[in-house]
Amino acid sequence: MSLAQQIITISVVVFGTVLTRFIPFLLFPPGKTTPPYVQYLGSVLPLAVLGLLVVYCLKDVTLLAGNHGIPEFIGIAVVAGLHLWKGQMLLSIAAGTITYMMLVQFIF
Repeated sequence: MSLAQQIITISVVVFGTVLTRFIPFLLFPPGKTTPPYVQYLGSVLPLAVLGLLVVYCLKDVTLLAGNHGIPEFIGIAVVAGLHLWKGQMLLSIAAGTITYMMLVQFIF
């Protein structure tokens, strides 16, 4: 990449980042009520994202070969158990990910 291409690329990335940060404040100013569909999306998207993560993580698991998906299911159990116990999604996902990575790297 030439210097000009690098500058253009960085400028486009910065512009895109700034644009995505400021658009919500322009569309939904503090004094205006939030539209019902945005409130609905705010309530259902976290669960949809978690469901999407589960499907993505289990898409290549073969129960009839290899380690039979044992590290994946232990990771899911850690996520579910911590979420039921503490109720914090970020903590649950982080602990499940760390558990899975430790199992894959050191045990399986």
